[in-house]
Amino acid sequence: MAVYEAFDSDIEVHGQTIRTVVDDALTRFSREYRQLALDALAENGVDHPSPDEWYPQQAWLNTFEKIAEETEPHILDRLGEQIPDVVEWPTGGSSVEDGLAAIDEAYQLNHRGSSSGAYRFERVDDRVGRVTCKNPYPCPFDRGLIRAVARHNAPVESFVFVEERGEVCRRNGGDECTYTVSW
Repeated sequence: MAVYEAFDSDIEVHGQTIRTVVDDALTRFSREYRQLALDALAENGVDHPSPDEWYPQQAWLNTFEKIAEETEPHILDRLGEQIPDVVEWPTGGSSVEDGLAAIDEAYQLNHRGSSSGAYRFERVDDRVGRVTCKNPYPCPFDRGLIRAVARHNAPVESFVFVEERGEVCRRNGGDECTYTVSW
């Protein structure tokens, strides 16, 4: 499995997700990044995405790849941090564990198709957990997403630390990436 390659051609991303990421999250960095994303979407057949429609995940992944190629290396990480604020997100739960477990539910709300991927959370110790990401999004994006969710739910005095751990990584052709989260 490779980063930026949808698991199946029938997988789709909700247009509302695309719009809010492009219009809200990317604009926080630069209007140029927003235009870069819109141009990349258009190159992949997604002109003026409607919030009420669904679009091929591959077009969205191609847009992520273009952003990665054309911008500063940390942008995908920072974009991941914006996701809980800009996409449809499940309500309820206020602990770090609840938040990290909800990442998969949020992912499923914003994607549809045969097997779009998943996020699995497991508690490892007191204030330590593990999140396994089996999806075609880039590692820095997932790391930023996990960090943002943990920070949002962690006690104010906590320092959140996310570290990629595991023997396999999507960046190296693996099926998944695993992150240890401490707070």
